[in-house]
Amino acid sequence: MGKSHSRLLLLLAFLVLGIQAVMKSCSAAAPDAVKKQDTMGDAMLRSLTEGAEQGLSSLFMPGIAFAMENGRGSGRFLQEQVAALFPFYGYYGKDTGTEEGDSRTDFRTIMLAEAEEGTFPEEAAAEEEDTEPVPPAEPVQDGGQASGETELPRDSMQELLRAENEAAALQQPAAFIPHTKQNQVDLEALGSYETLISQFYTIDANTTAGSDQLNVSKLLEKDMRIEKDADGPQILIYHTHSQEAFADSIPGDAATSIMGVGEHLAEILESTYGYHVVHHLGQYDKESRDDSYSVALTDIQQVLADYPSIQVVIDLHRDALPESTHLVMDLDGRPTARFMFFNGLSRTKKTGNIAYLYNENLDGNLAFSFQMQLKAMEYYPNLTRKIYLKGYRYNMHLKPRCLLIELGAQNNTVEEVMNACDPLAHILDLVLSGE
Repeated sequence: MGKSHSRLLLLLAFLVLGIQAVMKSCSAAAPDAVKKQDTMGDAMLRSLTEGAEQGLSSLFMPGIAFAMENGRGSGRFLQEQVAALFPFYGYYGKDTGTEEGDSRTDFRTIMLAEAEEGTFPEEAAAEEEDTEPVPPAEPVQDGGQASGETELPRDSMQELLRAENEAAALQQPAAFIPHTKQNQVDLEALGSYETLISQFYTIDANTTAGSDQLNVSKLLEKDMRIEKDADGPQILIYHTHSQEAFADSIPGDAATSIMGVGEHLAEILESTYGYHVVHHLGQYDKESRDDSYSVALTDIQQVLADYPSIQVVIDLHRDALPESTHLVMDLDGRPTARFMFFNGLSRTKKTGNIAYLYNENLDGNLAFSFQMQLKAMEYYPNLTRKIYLKGYRYNMHLKPRCLLIELGAQNNTVEEVMNACDPLAHILDLVLSGE
């Protein structure tokens, strides 16, 4: 091999080094910038790089052919030889490129993040600062005792809770009377993106939401009405987190857990408003919450296949908040848990749009929760918290009318969350009937 050849290849190697160093410094200068289409300069740089790599490859072609004959493959051999002659080339080659692997969150991490879909305590506290004060939390009866009190054995505590629940059931609670409109929301003012966000949404720190999706005209133009007299069920209620319980829930008694609340909501929707409801009792978090969304997905898809008439899907949860935050209000003499609508955007600040969690029904989901929130604010002021937007999907891609509802929290009583089912069912009927 002649000296001119060696010099040329050496020059090409250093050219590659220079190009990649420039590219690396450019990407480091704006790590959070959105990747755009290749510019003409990018194409020229890539072309020069590819030419240099082809020259280096031809230098070692005889050795590569020999390595391939011996079953070693060419890629590793070429990499070793180039790194040996040009160590800095190997160093830069490792660190440059699209950095796609660094910017993507692996599937397992996303499943774990979805499993904890509720608001974080510090975010909940910040959100509650702009809402009206609510009464302080009642003492959690199976928690710690005040000094001087005698701690009851666990069995005695469970019997006490059972007796209290039975006594409460015998009492005649005040009858729920659906409200007429109490407020008129100024829709014109909501034409401002900043006003819309401040009044209707809490955006989680891990995601972003823009005016392309969150604008009042787009959110209101979706027709959410359904026919009540259609053949077959129209509404599905299920629980990704079936084990969620309340302050006075009885361990082992599903009727006092979130599943019992779902059954009560289904009964109201059927008996009072004339809908046909399927309440699915699958349990997907009995062993662990970690994969509950991915485990539930197959079953829920099967339910929808079995009942193609279903148009509304409700995943009913309860939130987890600091004990000092008690989500309750007096609604016409009834202690009533406050609740929150929740949307996943399939987009995080780190990854951008998550392609394998694509939600073709995202616009419908956002319109549905907005219209529910709007009716709640007009008919039951302060009953709902702001809509919470988070970064993943939470199986909300199954239908345009998907709701994920956080009804109360762990320190609400069973009575409070059961009472909340009445206004929730009324709000749902207002949206689905188009009133």
